[in-house]
Amino acid sequence: MRALLLALMLSASGAAAQQAADAVAPEIGAFQVAEVQAPVTSNKWMVVAANPLASRAGARVLRQGGSAADAMIAVQLVLGLVEPQSSGLGGGAFLVWWDAASATLTTLDGRETAPQGATPLLFQDENGQSMDFFDAVVGGRSVGVPGTPMLLGEAHARWGRLDWSGLFDEALDLAKNGFEVSPRMATSIAANADTLDRFVATRDYFMPEGRTLKAGDTLKNPAYMQTLETFAKDGPAPFYTGDIARQITRAVQSAPGNPGTLSLLDLALYSVKERAAVCAPYRGHEVCGMGPPSSGAIAVGQILGALEQYDLAALGPTSPEARRLIGDASRLAFADRGRYVADSDFVPVPTEGMLDPAYLAARGALLSGEVALDEALPGQPEFDHALLWAHDSAIELPSTSHISIVDSYGNALSMTTTIENAFGSRLMAAGFMLNNELTDFSFASHEDGVPIANAPAPGKRPRSSMAPTIVMEHGAPRLVLGSPGGSWIIPYVTNAIIAHIDWDMDVQAMTAMPHLVNRFGTYDLEEGTGAEALAQPLRDLGYEVELRGLNSGLHAISIGAQLQGGADPRREGLAIGE
Repeated sequence: MRALLLALMLSASGAAAQQAADAVAPEIGAFQVAEVQAPVTSNKWMVVAANPLASRAGARVLRQGGSAADAMIAVQLVLGLVEPQSSGLGGGAFLVWWDAASATLTTLDGRETAPQGATPLLFQDENGQSMDFFDAVVGGRSVGVPGTPMLLGEAHARWGRLDWSGLFDEALDLAKNGFEVSPRMATSIAANADTLDRFVATRDYFMPEGRTLKAGDTLKNPAYMQTLETFAKDGPAPFYTGDIARQITRAVQSAPGNPGTLSLLDLALYSVKERAAVCAPYRGHEVCGMGPPSSGAIAVGQILGALEQYDLAALGPTSPEARRLIGDASRLAFADRGRYVADSDFVPVPTEGMLDPAYLAARGALLSGEVALDEALPGQPEFDHALLWAHDSAIELPSTSHISIVDSYGNALSMTTTIENAFGSRLMAAGFMLNNELTDFSFASHEDGVPIANAPAPGKRPRSSMAPTIVMEHGAPRLVLGSPGGSWIIPYVTNAIIAHIDWDMDVQAMTAMPHLVNRFGTYDLEEGTGAEALAQPLRDLGYEVELRGLNSGLHAISIGAQLQGGADPRREGLAIGE
């Protein structure tokens, strides 16, 4: 089976591989994104992150005996500088931690919170109509209290081994002496130039002297360097009660055209929360991740649970039937997600009911036909209360970054980190970008008079699709993974788990597998890949099909006799191990 899959995924430049693929599945062709490389292997530790400079910072820390938490801090500090469109100190993150010494899983919620001035009408105009998405995003209205600085401090306090200030070396050096703008960063700047241009500090940084930065330019960030120096000396406190906090609130409240209400009190009230890991069984494994306010672990667990009764291994990755099953299981999970999942500190979420094996078996039975479901409706998981919620159609667009690390002590870390949309709110303070996470709330507060669970409220955390995941087997980690990608994150992660467990793909092959994802009915196929060959077979099964770019950033580590690391070829990520 493994040889078959590799033959299907190899580059068309290999004649023998192409002949093998054609012989097995001539109607599909080569199933590939890029030429499949071997995964990076190591015996001691591994780090996979979205930029080589960030991966190298994490590798230096691990080489010096640091923990996965130490390495994550070094990685995140660099990512906020060299990949500012995706994550940084002005955003938030979810962290899943496996502690080898105590054999326990812990999750930390560093999600942003809504300010006290937020109301359910936050993104509605004076007539009660929902704002256009980007009218809400750009400016101060969309900015939530950043959680990443406090999350870094909390992770170090719990699991750090090296001196805190020593974790800043690479980020400080790059901010002071400059780094080379990557092709991905340059492309993102060009694509968002019209909105980056609206705010003076942002424009001056990304468009110095009126010229948009290009790939290969050297960029320095003295304001970020000053922030890092303060962070290294005083920890997270200045972000929440000090000068950095004042810079954040000033940028939000004075944003021309679309100011926000974020205040010093909002920052001072923020806390990182430890939450119970959400785990779901799948073919002898436990797939564990972040619970509400993230929908990631619930939705991934629901999709896998609905599919448990079907033999995906026999069908294989190029089978239209396999893709029908996976696609419709995903649609059912997204229907439940849209109705039931929100910040569990504010609304009751039926997590146990949504992952109950009997409930998922019944949801899976809905897939037993031969064509696409006419419609995918929310189910009725067991509740311990009688609340009824309306469906939420909140928009969650791709950006974000993911970090996977295993250290020499056996600890494992999976962290997805974000400022939401590319460059977040487009506001800059103290050298970093501020998030637009509040637009992950529902813009509508009710539907036909029924309240929506994910409506804004003071102090509430918006629902997320981020799905940092650790897959357990026999009580120990087997796979550490996650991805950016907005609401596409859930199918990206789910498909990768299926590829690894059912289709025996290694971590590099599974990140290079073409994307076929279905969230709300339309089947999105990754353009320019072998997935396009499935367009007509899926149409024949009753789906609307759209070919589009699906730019994941899967970063994964498998744990066995060796560590194996894989970085998504669609981005600039790098796996390093020793």
